[in-house]
Amino acid sequence: MIHSIRFTCVLDTNVIYPIEIRDLLFWFAHDELYTPKWSKHIFDEWADVMKRKNVSEAEINKRINWANQAFPDAMVKNYEGLIENLTLPDLKDRHVLAAAIKTNANIIVTNNLKDFPKDYLNSYELSAKSADDFLTETIDLNQKVAINSFRKLVLHRRNPPLDEFQVLDSLRKNGLTDTANYLHSLL
Repeated sequence: MIHSIRFTCVLDTNVIYPIEIRDLLFWFAHDELYTPKWSKHIFDEWADVMKRKNVSEAEINKRINWANQAFPDAMVKNYEGLIENLTLPDLKDRHVLAAAIKTNANIIVTNNLKDFPKDYLNSYELSAKSADDFLTETIDLNQKVAINSFRKLVLHRRNPPLDEFQVLDSLRKNGLTDTANYLHSLL
């Protein structure tokens, strides 16, 4: 599959938080390497994770509003009716699959692959990929745009500002080892 803005991915909560993974996913989407999708359930989970990490209510609202403003067509609506009829190992993940089905997504990007069985997803013409696999495949299909996206991420990085190699180390610490190594090879 060729990645483009027509390539649609539902981002699970565990790839929206932590910030390092989210930032790279969002920059890739900003530069039209794919189209991101999410749901109210996913953002409610994201808010809960941020609360547990002692992020202030104002900062939580700021992050969620920023994401929705940056990608105004990303919010999937009217998927709730599908949830109850879906079967996954963890019933709490059904909302992610329902959003993917509703929006005709190509992939669910999640670091929780065990809860999204391949055969079951295939029956909906969907697949699930880890953030690291998804990002490395995306880089592979458009290295020039991907490296420019990465450089923009570094340029806009605050609190604290980091250089390219520090950001790569941060990506590695957050499970994006192959992605960081690939980007490093392109610098």
